[in-house]
Amino acid sequence: MPVSAVVGANWGDEGKGRLVDYLAARSDFVVRFQGGNNAGHTVHNDQGVFKLHLVPSGVFYPEVTNLLGPGVVVDLGAFATEVAELEAGGVDTSRVLVSDRASVVFPFHRELDRWEEERLGGRQMGSTKRGIAPAYGDRYLRKAVLVGELLEPRDRMVERVRSAVDWASLLATGVYHRPPIDLDEVLAWVDAAMDELAPRVVDTTSMLREALAGGRRVLLEAQLGALRDLVYGIYPYTSSSNCLAAFGPIGAGIPGAKVDRVIGVVKAFSTSIGSGPFVTEIHGDDADRWRVAAGEYGAATGRPRRIGHFDAFATGYGLAVQGATEVALTKLDSLSGREKLRICTGYLVDGEPAPTFPLASTLDRAEPVYETLPGWGDDIQAVRDFADLPQEARDYVAAIAALVGPPIRLISVGPERDQMIVMKTSR
Repeated sequence: MPVSAVVGANWGDEGKGRLVDYLAARSDFVVRFQGGNNAGHTVHNDQGVFKLHLVPSGVFYPEVTNLLGPGVVVDLGAFATEVAELEAGGVDTSRVLVSDRASVVFPFHRELDRWEEERLGGRQMGSTKRGIAPAYGDRYLRKAVLVGELLEPRDRMVERVRSAVDWASLLATGVYHRPPIDLDEVLAWVDAAMDELAPRVVDTTSMLREALAGGRRVLLEAQLGALRDLVYGIYPYTSSSNCLAAFGPIGAGIPGAKVDRVIGVVKAFSTSIGSGPFVTEIHGDDADRWRVAAGEYGAATGRPRRIGHFDAFATGYGLAVQGATEVALTKLDSLSGREKLRICTGYLVDGEPAPTFPLASTLDRAEPVYETLPGWGDDIQAVRDFADLPQEARDYVAAIAALVGPPIRLISVGPERDQMIVMKTSR
């Protein structure tokens, strides 16, 4: 299967980076196809523990080429910092490359992001304030600067940046009542960042077309999850990009390519960062203990994640819009020690069963319908065969599999690369 995709089925933070790190050993290219540095992937392997934000999670294999595709928005400074941190940790980044068609996230995009959240006040979207929404907005308004345009002759590059700065200054002064953006400061930032970036800028489309023609294997890596997708997520509490596997070939730079295998990553319980409805959310001491025990804090921001019981209704929807062919279930080990486990099998809206996953405006009125199962006490991190799991853990997995649709093929029972159960058949 030359093109595969690892995508999230929920609100993000499902453990996609951990899966990409596991699967990259059998890939030639790993390609991030959307998003920016507004979220992260935490990867544990024999080289250490790493938090990735822009760099694809295949970077730990020196023979794998890692690309940021044209669907990504790139903060040049954040990219340079991340590369430097990886190299300081002994990771070879020489095969990390960036599409010339990717969009630039400038410092003023971060400011615009922050100012908009301040303007919204109590109606904030929960933005990470990394400038992602303004950068994608500029792309669709045809105001963005592409990474490859920063390699143009100096006078042409300056004019392209000036055009973006002029537009941002209109927003700064006219909407947010702030001083105009300083062009010289922006150009100095570009000059400093391009020392690191310039040698890495490539035409990813030509590179990947040639690779696929030669039978090379491409793994597409998504950021966030289906419920944060701009079109099919819980709008407006979404990201500003398309997180779905169907967008993967476009965002990677190989439009028209067929994705043969779509691995929908699902956490064994529900978590979310940011604002918006979260139907199975729990609060109080239990949520706090669960969060600490499972290490549920954002890789990019460190913010505590909201905790909820497993939402099979939302997950089934997420896997369907992803077109998932199989499921990877992560963090099953984090449930060890819980006396009872609850699975949401559907929603009641105004007292009536919801026939399909609703719009965000309706989710505010949704109530979860639960099935309760017994938990287990055993530590399962050393288990490598499904049959060796406690019966309660097997029953829990089977209940999820019966509700969400695609077969569960991989089960993560710990953060390390080898802490994985490979299912030979659905169960």
